Amino acid sequence: MTSFDLAKPKTPWVIFGPREAVEFKKQTAALSAAGGRVYEVHARDLTDGMGVCDAFARAVGVPGYFGWNWDALVDRLDDTHEAVTGGVGIVMVVHGSDALLGADHLKVFMTMLCLAADRANTEVDPDGNLRDEPVVIEHFVFLLDEVRAEEFAAGIEDPDLVVRAEGEFLTVALDLDVWRPKEVGRPKVS
Repeated sequence: MTSFDLAKPKTPWVIFGPREAVEFKKQTAALSAAGGRVYEVHARDLTDGMGVCDAFARAVGVPGYFGWNWDALVDRLDDTHEAVTGGVGIVMVVHGSDALLGADHLKVFMTMLCLAADRANTEVDPDGNLRDEPVVIEHFVFLLDEVRAEEFAAGIEDPDLVVRAEGEFLTVALDLDVWRPKEVGRPKVS
């Protein structure tokens, strides 16, 4: 049993695991069957922040005003429209993720993905106010060919994140005690 469900708006937002994991295939199929979308990028295109922005922007499309930086990426992934999400949500699948082990930008990359997903998957803002946008399921899956998921933990560990090894998977989410210390600003758990 895994702690993640890619077809629901609940943490963890980022999951590393083996390419052949049946759980990934089953859960992405469930999201697709519900009308959600699965997008794919390759880690060879994610060698730095600009590469990440470019690859993710090409995958989901960007408006003309896209800022091509980490903050713009968070905003874009939080502000996905129905054509991108199917009105349900997205899972971004990163192939060949072994290449990211030891990358200088890995920690900030994971933090930005968690921020975007937290905002998209939450019906309230950090102050506890209802958001104008609907909740959109958003998760990021990093498929590994040979590297074990737990090997990424040391490069991601940060006080802002909760990083957990769960069997053959490594999960990453925001530490809500840091990011949303007031209960009113936290997402509802279903």
